[in-house]
Amino acid sequence: MISIDALYRIYRQFPLVQTDSRKIEKGSLFFALKGEHFNGNQFAPQALEQGAAYAIVDEQPAGGTMSENIILVDDVLATLQNLAGYHRQQFDIPFLAITGSNGKTTTKELVHAVLSTRFKTYTTEGNLNNHIGIPLTLLRVKPDAEMAVIEMGANHQKEIEGYCRYTQPTHGIITNAGKAHLEGFGGIAGVRKGKGELFDFLRSHNGTAFVMWDYDYLREMSAGISHIVSYGTSDADLAGRVLQSEPFLKVRISKGMPEQDITTSLVGSYNLPNVLAAAAVGNYFKVPADQIKTAIEAYQPSNSRSQLVEFHSNKIILDAYNANPSSMKAAIENLVRIPATKKILLLGGMAELGEESLEEHRQILELIRQYPWEEVALVGGDFLKLDHPYHRFENSAQARDWFRRQPFRDSYILVKGSRSMKMEKLLEE
Repeated sequence: MISIDALYRIYRQFPLVQTDSRKIEKGSLFFALKGEHFNGNQFAPQALEQGAAYAIVDEQPAGGTMSENIILVDDVLATLQNLAGYHRQQFDIPFLAITGSNGKTTTKELVHAVLSTRFKTYTTEGNLNNHIGIPLTLLRVKPDAEMAVIEMGANHQKEIEGYCRYTQPTHGIITNAGKAHLEGFGGIAGVRKGKGELFDFLRSHNGTAFVMWDYDYLREMSAGISHIVSYGTSDADLAGRVLQSEPFLKVRISKGMPEQDITTSLVGSYNLPNVLAAAAVGNYFKVPADQIKTAIEAYQPSNSRSQLVEFHSNKIILDAYNANPSSMKAAIENLVRIPATKKILLLGGMAELGEESLEEHRQILELIRQYPWEEVALVGGDFLKLDHPYHRFENSAQARDWFRRQPFRDSYILVKGSRSMKMEKLLEE
């Protein structure tokens, strides 16, 4: 079996890593991963034919013939992660890890935008934040890196702990610990324990945590960490508040750096902590205040995250990348605060809530009932199992057909739901 040191020498010669045989580029390394419904080992010969320099496999190819360009290992995924960890050890730069129930991708994008104004910064592409995406992200960090920002997603305990072992973060942010992935974490206490594994690592490795000081539970979770940089609305190292949230969030930084009014392209006051986190990180790493402001203001949300979309004469808050009870409540309450006469809710079911799912959907219904709406449409998931007076649809395709027939004009419309609901399809022409 090849050693990680020997494999790393090959990687240094061919530093393009791919796990999808359909995306092979000449001179890449193909890692033949296996899953429930696929076996990458079967595609190793094809990857080599398409130009891969080597294929890393954990099964003998069909026919039992091994070429010099096929490297057999015990476990391809473990090898990929170990190689990423070995690569990480070659750097003596800040590695900032970001996790949380809500807002981690937006925070990661904002932090990356701010740091990139001064440093050569590498970060997670899209939301490649799992056991495959994180090692791929690490292996894309080039020798010229001055900063790395790594997003970590998790739906069960010990997951973040595992990522920290090979990512070795020096700095970290937990955006929040809300009602997400309750099924895997085992309730809100389990969520905090699981997300808190990042702070546990920083605590035991003399790291630095950026902490949203408004959240008492994050104060408690960060206790004992050697270096804490706090951000929040008042009692924090860096403080700011919402000046306005419609149509876009405008924030005033009032403490910790020269006073700044930052007008973002983000929708919703619930994005305030994400903006403050990016400002706090930039300020800590001595990015000039005017560059922090410019970077945050230039950031354009995408991929159905806190986007404001003009749709005919309507304004649509498209926040359909994901949903959990915490983010759903925040999005609904944000729409309530917007001074518009006609407001419409198009909400999809929330996934991975386990035994709490029905009750959490019921609580969202109770919240909806407190306010007047032009229309409410609820799509799929456990919304289908509850009695309510609103429009109900089994999937987003049915909801889209209904939506197309409606004469909505000059309305504010919230479109939100878990990824599996594909609520963005409502806007497809």
